[in-house]
Amino acid sequence: MTIPALALQIPALLVLAAVAVAGSSFAPEADDALRSAKQIYVGTRRKDGMPSAVVPVWFMFDGEAIYFTTGPESHKARRIARGSPLLVWVGRRDGPHFEGRAELIRDPAVAARMAPEYDRKYWIAWLGFFRPNPERVREGKTVIVRVFPGAG
Repeated sequence: MTIPALALQIPALLVLAAVAVAGSSFAPEADDALRSAKQIYVGTRRKDGMPSAVVPVWFMFDGEAIYFTTGPESHKARRIARGSPLLVWVGRRDGPHFEGRAELIRDPAVAARMAPEYDRKYWIAWLGFFRPNPERVREGKTVIVRVFPGAG
């Protein structure tokens, strides 16, 4: 390929890259709400496609993904493991809503990164209650759910 032909393709490649980056972020309303909300309300989809019960959870948002913990045998964890999207409402049951692509992670280092954020955000966490615990993740007693924007 010649240099002039490559130069003609660069604008198209830049547009594709911009679309890929834009498609990987939360909608502005959800992003703003995630930065200030104390909790999110989450649900999954059952095998029959119906939504599950929606429950409030504490979370950490790092600007790219949402993180929260759950039991490895919870309905949430089992449905996420089989590919269910996560239905998310931010801040309240009728708050900004989106479907996210969720995955289970079992990395104690992520729990260690979450713990100080929970301490900052939730006064009872610094007492040790409901705080992500790397040891519990290491022992398989807790899993971390990481949520990206968009169902996948």
